[in-house]
Amino acid sequence: MDLRIKEVIKEKGMTITELADKMGINRVNLSNMVNGNPTVETLNKIADALGVAVTELFEQPKKDSISISCPHCGKSVNIKIE
Repeated sequence: MDLRIKEVIKEKGMTITELADKMGINRVNLSNMVNGNPTVETLNKIADALGVAVTELFEQPKKDSISISCPHCGKSVNIKIE
């Protein structure tokens, strides 16, 4: 599942520096968290600071299809829903 933290920050009219200041952490640390693999706790803190539900930080699946990753090769497989 893809995260859309940077998009939400932009939608809120903020910069990553402003968000880091609001969270009381260093911009570099926040950037590393956003670009890495953030924990659920970190995602909750980011969502709280942005004033959104944590689910807003995840890309929403398309209504007419679903994408899964092959457990063997890792390739993305799209399944059309009819």
